[in-house]
Amino acid sequence: MNSEDQLYDLSVIIPALNESQNLSRLLPKVRQVLNNININYEIIIVDEDADQETHSIVKEYLCILLTPDSKGYGSALQAGINKARGTYILTMDADLSHSPDFLKTLWDAHKSADIIIASRYVNGGRAIMPLSRLVLSVILNQIFNRGLDLKVRDMSSGYRLYKASSIKNRNIESHDFNILQELLVYALIEGYSVLEIPFTYQPLTHGSSHARVVKFGLNYLQTFSKLWKIRNSIASADYDARAYDTLMLPQRYWQRQRFKHINNMIRDEKKCLDVGCGSSRILDVLPVGSIGLDIQMRKLRYSRCYKKIYINGSAVSLPISKDSIKCIICSEVVEHIPRGLVFSELDRVLIPGGLLILGTPDYGKWEWFLIEKLYKLVLPQAYADEHISHYTYQEIIYEFVLKRGYRLEDRRYILQGELILSLRKPQQMDLSVL
Repeated sequence: MNSEDQLYDLSVIIPALNESQNLSRLLPKVRQVLNNININYEIIIVDEDADQETHSIVKEYLCILLTPDSKGYGSALQAGINKARGTYILTMDADLSHSPDFLKTLWDAHKSADIIIASRYVNGGRAIMPLSRLVLSVILNQIFNRGLDLKVRDMSSGYRLYKASSIKNRNIESHDFNILQELLVYALIEGYSVLEIPFTYQPLTHGSSHARVVKFGLNYLQTFSKLWKIRNSIASADYDARAYDTLMLPQRYWQRQRFKHINNMIRDEKKCLDVGCGSSRILDVLPVGSIGLDIQMRKLRYSRCYKKIYINGSAVSLPISKDSIKCIICSEVVEHIPRGLVFSELDRVLIPGGLLILGTPDYGKWEWFLIEKLYKLVLPQAYADEHISHYTYQEIIYEFVLKRGYRLEDRRYILQGELILSLRKPQQMDLSVL
C-alpha cells in the first residue's frame, strides 16, 4: 500500500508557529501516550514558517510537516484536517498547555460522542490563566452557548477529538481561532453529538500564547452573526427538537400542541412508524421498537438521542413491505412533497385495521393563510416557503375516507390552521398485531 493511501485510527494535528523548543518536549510524550494506547496513528505538524530546527524535530519524531497556503490558526487547522487520514482526528496546541497525558482520556471516550472536548468550564474543569483573560473567555463562551443554544460550555477549547466525518469536507471560511466555533456549529447542524470532559488548562511552560485575548474576542463576534443565521434555520438538524423549548412563544406553543395531540392519538398503540420524523420530540415518546424515517441524514443523526430504529428513505417510496405497519404518523410532511404517490405509499405499508395519524396545514381555512403570512414575517428562515402542496380537509377526507374506505376517528386543529386527523384503515382480514 502506498503510504499516501494508508489509513489510521487517529490523526493528531498540532498547529505551531516556530515552536521547536516546545515540540521537542511535546512530541516524545505524545508518542509515548499513543504507543501505550496501542493504536495506529499519524502526527501532523502545521507551521506556516517552520525553521530548520522545527524541520529536524519533525523528522526525528517521524511526523508530517505541512505549510498552509495562508496564515492563521484556522488555516493551519484546516490544512491538517484536509491531510489527515485517521478515522478520528485529535487537535491540540504545541505550547504545552494541553497535557499529552489527557490524550488517553479523550481517546477512551471516543465512542461516547462524535466530538469530545477537553473542557475547562464543565464541573471538574479548571483554567489556570490571568484573571482578565479567564473572565473574557467565560463571557465569550457564554455568548455562543446561550446565543446559539448549543449546550456546549467550552467552545474555544482547541483540545478536541473528532470523528473525522464530522469535520471533513466542510466549507469553512474562518482563518483564525474562530474556526473552533465554526467547526463545532457545522457539526452540530449536521446532527453530530458532543461530549465535554473536565480538563485542567495548564499555564504555558515556554513561550507566550498566540491566542491573544482581543483577537480571540473580535474573531468570535465576527463569526457569531453568520453562525446564528444557519443555526436557527431549518438546515439545523435539531431545529424541530429545539422549537419545543424555543423562546419564540408562538412556535413553542405550536410544537407543544402538535406533540400533545399526536401523543394522545397514539396512546394505545404499540410500535409506530414516523414518516418524515425530522428531529421532533414526538420520537421520544413513541413505544420501544418504533421507527423514524426521514430523507435527511442530519435529522436522523441527531435523533439517535431518542434511541429508536431509524431508516433513511423517502416518503414517496417507502423502503417498507406492504401491510407491515400497525400505526403510521405523518405529521407536517405531505405539504413538502409534490402531489402524487405519498398517500398511496402510506396506505400500502399500513396493515388493515391500522391507524394513520396525518397532519398538514388546512389550506381551506382562512386562518391558515393568515398564520402562514405571519409565520414568514417572524421566522423567514423556517418552513413556510417549503410548502409546495396545499391540501384542504375535504381533499384529505376524499383521499382516505371516500376513496379508500378509512374511518375518521378524530380531528384536531391548532389555531384552526394546522389539521391533525386520526384515520383507521378498513379491516380486511385478521392479522396479529406487529
